[in-house]
Amino acid sequence: MSKAPHAVVRAACPHDCPDTCAMEVTVAEGRAVKIRGASDMPFTNGTLCTKVAHYLDRVYSDQRLRYPMKRVGRKGEGRFERISWDEALDTIAAKFRAIAADDPRAILPYSYAGTMGLVQGESLDRRFFHRLGASLLDRTICASAGALGWKATVGASIGTDPEAVAGARLILIWGGNPVVSNLHGWRHLQEARRRGAKLVCIDPRRSETAAKCDVHLAPWPGTDGALALAMMQVLIVDDLLDHDYIARHTVGFAALAGRVRACTPEWAAPLTGLSADTIRSLAREYGTASPALIRLNYGLNRCAGGGMAVRNIACLPALTGAWRHAAGGALLSTSGNFPIDHKALQRPDLYPRDARPPRTINMAFIGDALLETRDPPIRALYVYNSNPVAVAPDSNRVKAGFAREDLFCVVHELFQTDTADYADILLPATSQLEHRDVHGTYGHLYAVANYPAIEPLGEAKPNTEVFRLLAARMGFTEPALFESDDELAAAAFRPGDQRALGVTPARLAERGWARLNLPQPFAPFAEGGFPTPSGRCEFHSGLLARMGLDPLPAWHPPAESPVSNPVLAARYPLALITPPARNFLNTSFANLPRFRDGEGGPKLQIHPEDAAARGIADGERLRIHNDRGEFHARAVVTTDVRRGVVVSPSVWWQKLSGDGNNANAVTSSASTDMGGGPIFYDCLVEVARA
Repeated sequence: MSKAPHAVVRAACPHDCPDTCAMEVTVAEGRAVKIRGASDMPFTNGTLCTKVAHYLDRVYSDQRLRYPMKRVGRKGEGRFERISWDEALDTIAAKFRAIAADDPRAILPYSYAGTMGLVQGESLDRRFFHRLGASLLDRTICASAGALGWKATVGASIGTDPEAVAGARLILIWGGNPVVSNLHGWRHLQEARRRGAKLVCIDPRRSETAAKCDVHLAPWPGTDGALALAMMQVLIVDDLLDHDYIARHTVGFAALAGRVRACTPEWAAPLTGLSADTIRSLAREYGTASPALIRLNYGLNRCAGGGMAVRNIACLPALTGAWRHAAGGALLSTSGNFPIDHKALQRPDLYPRDARPPRTINMAFIGDALLETRDPPIRALYVYNSNPVAVAPDSNRVKAGFAREDLFCVVHELFQTDTADYADILLPATSQLEHRDVHGTYGHLYAVANYPAIEPLGEAKPNTEVFRLLAARMGFTEPALFESDDELAAAAFRPGDQRALGVTPARLAERGWARLNLPQPFAPFAEGGFPTPSGRCEFHSGLLARMGLDPLPAWHPPAESPVSNPVLAARYPLALITPPARNFLNTSFANLPRFRDGEGGPKLQIHPEDAAARGIADGERLRIHNDRGEFHARAVVTTDVRRGVVVSPSVWWQKLSGDGNNANAVTSSASTDMGGGPIFYDCLVEVARA
């Protein structure tokens, strides 16, 4: 008897990465046997990163949760026993009903980008909690500060087409590491270099990307805003400006010129740790190269002045007219090009009209919320698509909040994460190969569809199915709570929006991806047309003024640095940053042997002079600490970091780190200047041998 032919199923990478790869999954006899990048999708171009190329390790891991369970030990111990789905759903519904009878705002959903899918990430889950009248979640943990700084200047998350950058002559890679976190975008940056472009990497450490660029500049963490202000000052003083573009397509130039008059390279030098000559040379090179591109990323927004830093950088291409060119301008995110119908997906209109006013909780500071929120206190937490015990700042307070015996906690997960150890009810989730979804992206201009390739393993269920079941258990009857995944996917993009022409369910089903209906090449602001209230690039921001914030580009110093906080720096003189580990994606993949072994354990990169001053040798186990907590890591003594800065690639699961903590034991629960984001990379520590 001949074997059935292999089937190939179209899929999308679900992880929090700009590339959102189109994938092809080969299935034989009900099992996925191969996964590869779609060769016909121009941006994916047939390749996957080393993590997702081995995605079947994740799908078929023996660590997968396969059945519902309930806690039998103390919170945090991670001891559970198997139960049925009926018992799990009945328990959750009974708890939610009892709490909602007093005040449903005591119930909080907690999710982020464990999947970037529009169906499994922001559809029935939002509808269910809206209908329940639960507290709303402000999803700020990654990009909210920079997104607001960009919006205040440019108007929306729109920038240079990543596929058009090969024509650039100068590229500033600012606050990002595309070799690790934007691999397919890096391919286009490399092509620009092959054609003669100069690549400059601006990063406090010599990252994998910096090592491949022509120039590496290493400012002190949190000082990118000062560097951008000084560059503006040089551009104006040296008259390296496109006066016609400024006059026709910007607002507030005279006020901006007055603001930056004193922001000379000599002013910025002691703040950034770069010489005045270096800053002046960078500004002049940027002002004379054409086309010039800035590829910035969200690393620089995770500091006290992160929102303003992104805003300051976003002003630069409007001053020089770099937006005129398809290969010029700047790129932070492409997500604003996608006409995603968030209201149709999330249905905020389901929130009960006779309920108390909605309350919003900032996800970044979940430890404080669980320990301090009153009127009402948080009594129930439903966690999905996230691992807050490991990823949220000031993790000792996060663990203390999750350890509350009076907190009812549900976790829906693929694996028993650090957060799952605190669950009262633990539910098994499907992987991307086991459910339906559709994706926009923030790193290119293609929508990507995902179709289930295999049946769910064990008794795993997708987010959407669990919320349909819970809605029925709660006695809700609204049809919107019971729509199918196909119906949800079909509603993802706004009907009638010209950009979505061709991004139809039929077109996506045919080949798994579709480019937005935008020109090729796409130069979004070549003739102005910024999606701001004024229609111009706003050096003076009415949005920020209405929010009570400084409407002009400004300098917002780090919360923790030798310059801004010398008293604290006397005790904790080293600035810690925690960029993504090459083998992890936040905490995804960090539990799997292939990737954990590839990373080789928690590390701390430290400059030889800083190591020598503390008697630290390469390979020694270190204790990294401040007033908030401590974690351990192995010393890597290297000149890849500047003196005064230490780097710990992250994020490790705490229970797999060796000492039960990770870098978030020392990070702060202070907030950014705008957007309510956390300041992960604004953190002073001291280091000693463990």
